[in-house]
Amino acid sequence: MSDNGCGFPAPGLHSFLFKPLFTVGGYEFNKVMLLALVTTLLIVGFFWVAFGQAKVVPGKLQMVGEAGYDFVRRNIVYETLGKREGEKYVPLMVSLFFFIWIMNVWSVIPLAQFPVSSVIAFPMVLAGLVWVLWVSVTFKRHGFVGGLKNITGYDKSLGGVLPLVMVIEFLSNLFVRPFTHAVRLFANMFAGHLMLVMFTVASWYLMNSYMIPAAGVSFVMTIVMILFELFVQAVQAYVFVLLACSYLQGALAEHH
Repeated sequence: MSDNGCGFPAPGLHSFLFKPLFTVGGYEFNKVMLLALVTTLLIVGFFWVAFGQAKVVPGKLQMVGEAGYDFVRRNIVYETLGKREGEKYVPLMVSLFFFIWIMNVWSVIPLAQFPVSSVIAFPMVLAGLVWVLWVSVTFKRHGFVGGLKNITGYDKSLGGVLPLVMVIEFLSNLFVRPFTHAVRLFANMFAGHLMLVMFTVASWYLMNSYMIPAAGVSFVMTIVMILFELFVQAVQAYVFVLLACSYLQGALAEHH
């Protein structure tokens, strides 16, 4: 019997908490961390096999790897940063895209059934990585004074409102930007997983009651949610990398 008294095991925050699989030196290793580790190994292993012995006439794995790599390179990095400026950032953006995408896809994989990105620590670390890169590139390209002008949106033509604009831009760029970058990914994966769990559990619950027709409707909604989640998972990886590139574009832009 659930806490709500109706017997329905409603999903909630407990759906995102996992008992540790084991503990090493006081550090707990749980299912989410295992999925993140497996994600890393899968991506590294795939690209290692695909490009380890690249051939002029590519095999199937190399063709898939090249298609994925080229998609991120041309449709995100080059479109945002241009080929000359963006080439050096392609490996990082490809890694971010596939790491986030696979972390999200675990949500619909049997036995795993959990999107790693719905634990905010992972989006926060990735957003922090992008933030550090953006700040370092900004100051490296423009110097200390120029970097501050870039971050604060300095524009003397604004006149009397310039100090206010600079404060707002400073707070927005250095604090709000990394927060929203992380939360956008986290919130979408958190909400999507919650909805998917709700319809899945509801289907099982209704099937074991007299409301079998309602169970059929809930099951159909579960399938719809899975398909929708597959779309959202890819879109969120795309948006995260696109925003990362747009931040770098701002860092590389000449300040006037």
